Amino acid sequence: MTSFQLVGLPHEPFEKLFLLPDDELAWRGIRRSVAAEADAFPCRVSLEEAALGDELLLLPFEHQPALSPYRASGPIFVRRGVRQAKLPPDTITPYVAKRLMSVRAYDEAHLIVDAAVCEGTRVDEEIRRLFARADVSYIHLHNARRGCFSCRVERA
Repeated sequence: MTSFQLVGLPHEPFEKLFLLPDDELAWRGIRRSVAAEADAFPCRVSLEEAALGDELLLLPFEHQPALSPYRASGPIFVRRGVRQAKLPPDTITPYVAKRLMSVRAYDEAHLIVDAAVCEGTRVDEEIRRLFARADVSYIHLHNARRGCFSCRVERA
């Protein structure tokens, strides 16, 4: 059985953005907000939902920067003051488990070789199915309803 690990984004590139005034953020296409409800703002760094009152940035992020036809970016939430999460092997974060997810498998050339859409409770099964393929180098999870990048999955 193949083990896997969900990995959050590095926190360092986002820290300096929280120090900018709102007009500077807006010029960059970034919006500052405060979590007004629980379980609605999944942070792509900590891989946790924001708590009520947490400061967040909603910003465009290039989640697939490779020179490939699948090069892509999209909106993500990042919470202030968090650090990069590397979950224990074979662990699915609760915010993934409760959402409809798009599971996208990439090869070494950064091309999608397989994909699925499933309930978050089945993500573990899909990751294992995809990593059983020798040509899969890594996987991206996306929130299927809004299409935004959730996290990267690596072999553990």
